[in-house]
Amino acid sequence: MVLNVFPFPWLTATLALVAGSGIMLCSWCMNFVKPPKVDSEFWLALLPVAIAHTVGHVAATVSMSKVAVSFTHIIKSSEPAFSVLVSRFMLGETFPTPVYLSLLPIIAGCSLAAATELNFDLAGFLGAIISNLAFVFRNIFSKRGMKGRSISGINYYACLSILSLVILTPFALVVEGPKLWAVGWRRALLLIGPDFLWWVVAQSVFYHLYNQFSYMSLDEISALTFSIGNTMKHVSVIVSSILIFRTPVRPLNIIGAAIAIIGAYIYSQVNN
Repeated sequence: MVLNVFPFPWLTATLALVAGSGIMLCSWCMNFVKPPKVDSEFWLALLPVAIAHTVGHVAATVSMSKVAVSFTHIIKSSEPAFSVLVSRFMLGETFPTPVYLSLLPIIAGCSLAAATELNFDLAGFLGAIISNLAFVFRNIFSKRGMKGRSISGINYYACLSILSLVILTPFALVVEGPKLWAVGWRRALLLIGPDFLWWVVAQSVFYHLYNQFSYMSLDEISALTFSIGNTMKHVSVIVSSILIFRTPVRPLNIIGAAIAIIGAYIYSQVNN
């Protein structure tokens, strides 16, 4: 909703990190959450994770500014395919045959959905693809860099948000800049009124809460349960966004999305 009237994805992405960083800094100061004990080595290990997270976050936001939310999440449901391919060809890992076979419906479904998308935009499509790749590398760097370190999921994502904000802010200033933001902000307020401010606050806070609870849940549930939940997340986002925004879809587009989601679910079953 924000991007429809304020087409500045770099600032929108930055504000989400501002909200998350602010929430966690206040939580630490008020002792709602015990601050983590981190050193320079921790931040150095976190740097490649934060770079990948920043790229993935911005790319996904750019994608949603160009295409329907549903289409972005259809493409993002193919992240398991990227994870397997990157691990196989860049890290030399091998997987059981069922894992490779589970990628076929994911790739086929996403290809069908993209080919039949009524509002297809190359920049939006590439944004979703880049986001997938970046988040795969984020997970790889996170697993390597955090090995042997004891830090809770909530504090880990808090530190990740803060470092990502530091990385993203100068790029957002260069790519878009305050002059364009000011013009766009005034236009959005004229179109929507004061409610626009609440839209911006809501998208920023809920982005942080979604990711925060994701990292917290990894401390409490199995990888399989998390994978199934992630699959259901894509289903709920795709369906709800089509209903809310009344996104025009073709039958083949729906079939492609369903095939991709089913493939992602099968992957979560055979890879655990």
